[in-house]
Amino acid sequence: MNILIVTHYFPPEPHRLIEELAGTLKDFGHTVRVLTGFPNWPSGRLHPDYPVRFLRRERLSGVAVFRTPVYPDHSRSAIKRIVNLLSLAVSATLIAPFVVPRCDVVWVISPPALALPGWLLSRLWKAPLIYDVQDMWPETLASTQMMKSSWSATVVGWLMNRIYRACASIRVVTPGFRNDLIGKGVATEKVHYVPNFVDTEFYAPRANENSKERGTRFRVIYAGNIGSSQGLGVVLDAAEILRDEAAVEFVLAGDGVDLPALKLAAADRRLENVKFLGRLAPSEMSLLYSTADALLVHLRDEPIHRITIPHKTLAYLAAGKPVIAAVRGDVAEVVRAAEAGIACEPDCGMALAEAVKKLAAMPEPARLKLAQNARTAACREYSRVAVVRKLEGLCRNAVETSRVSPLAHRSEA
Repeated sequence: MNILIVTHYFPPEPHRLIEELAGTLKDFGHTVRVLTGFPNWPSGRLHPDYPVRFLRRERLSGVAVFRTPVYPDHSRSAIKRIVNLLSLAVSATLIAPFVVPRCDVVWVISPPALALPGWLLSRLWKAPLIYDVQDMWPETLASTQMMKSSWSATVVGWLMNRIYRACASIRVVTPGFRNDLIGKGVATEKVHYVPNFVDTEFYAPRANENSKERGTRFRVIYAGNIGSSQGLGVVLDAAEILRDEAAVEFVLAGDGVDLPALKLAAADRRLENVKFLGRLAPSEMSLLYSTADALLVHLRDEPIHRITIPHKTLAYLAAGKPVIAAVRGDVAEVVRAAEAGIACEPDCGMALAEAVKKLAAMPEPARLKLAQNARTAACREYSRVAVVRKLEGLCRNAVETSRVSPLAHRSEA
């Protein structure tokens, strides 16, 4: 098959998941092309090697990549963020039909603005359109406080319904997403739950856990985006509660709009048990995880977060470390089902502090068992090859269905 992946994010932005997806499909014998923008996430600043121009063609790991202009931004300004999303959608719609070779299937990865060029190309090529739901809209916008009016939520909700109707198939990455879409009236047979995968070779237990760099403290690491959805002020609250626990420290690795305020607050509160590493290269993450005693995932307690599974959860499992899941819903269920750590109440510094103390007080064999369970679950449930095979089947089924019924991929009346 010739597969076009339409995505807002692609390396050198730190999105290994999409890069690995494209590369694995290529390894399976498919021709894979990527339509995306110029890299500017998560800082909101253009990558120095990628000045914006009308079009940039390149090959990354054997995959043809087409980049069209985007307005770079990752700020708290709702207007700028909207322009960021729409600018790529518009430029890709205007440019892609003239430069991207015909493909058999168009696979759009949320955010939903990119459904516009995806829809156009699918119509031009009479190819099925697959929409990959990584985040639920408009709920995700509301949770990040980027959308505050009921009118805008109504508009986005209407747009999403049109996208769902136009798709031949919809892939969702959590059971909660599937239930939510079906509850909204999306045809059950269209919605397919296929979890995200994790590279269990890259994210794996490493032998240098006891390096001098790690020190002797019980080390809790959070790695990833540091934004409003993550609500990492709770880490500072837990650190203050555990201030007198000399054997405990928190490490935050990553970048995002909340990082400056968190660093300032930690300094004001004189929290010497909190360290900020800033943004690290994706290639450094596995080594970083090996220096942890526990890995933290936290999301603010919003309804949308109860049906969201951040990819870091799977990477944590694959790294073979106990996981602290300070999230209600699907994430907590993943950790509980794997018997891989502790789930606790989100948005509560005391609950997080108690979870850390509980893990730190565990006998070493008990923590080791949690770590082994985590690794086993990652390899069994979320390996890259197994998951991408399911996605390959989803694409193949959409193509075969569209050949049997040429109208199958058109919008429902």
